[in-house]
Amino acid sequence: MELGAKLRDMRQRKNLTQEELADRCELTKGYISQLENDLTSPSISTLCDLLNALGTTLSEFFREDPEQKIVFTAEEYIEKQSEGMVWNWVIPNAQKNMMEPVLVELGSGASTQPDFPHEGEEFGYVLEGKIAVVLAGKRHAAKKGESFYFTADREHFILNTGKGKAKFIWISTPPNF
Repeated sequence: MELGAKLRDMRQRKNLTQEELADRCELTKGYISQLENDLTSPSISTLCDLLNALGTTLSEFFREDPEQKIVFTAEEYIEKQSEGMVWNWVIPNAQKNMMEPVLVELGSGASTQPDFPHEGEEFGYVLEGKIAVVLAGKRHAAKKGESFYFTADREHFILNTGKGKAKFIWISTPPNF
């Protein structure tokens, strides 16, 4: 860990000058500069004073959060094809998250398998074509540019009711696909 760079970053995020931070901790501007350039190391007591002035603690300062992946490319998608359907899990390993988005393509007349009642909620957005969300036997039509949302406490599936391909984003929480 680069202690100095991290201290400098925290100081700058708080919009403090080296002199202002030094004054708050009864240190000199030169000492703050030496710390930020890794030319000296603070005592634990001095580091605690600095972190307190910067609004954090030792444990927060030294906590190493793993880098979270934010953007996923099409090459990372997991694809599954079956009769008239293409499923793309657009967030790899999403089952460990609170929600699981998939990109679904249904050929004309194709449908997803019935999903039995379970805990959670489901949301979708139609990108192309016409579909019916079949919830407890009742059809709810949706077309390009429309969305759907329901609690998953009843049997449900999606049917392509159009002449061409239907494409939609389907998000389940908790993960269920």
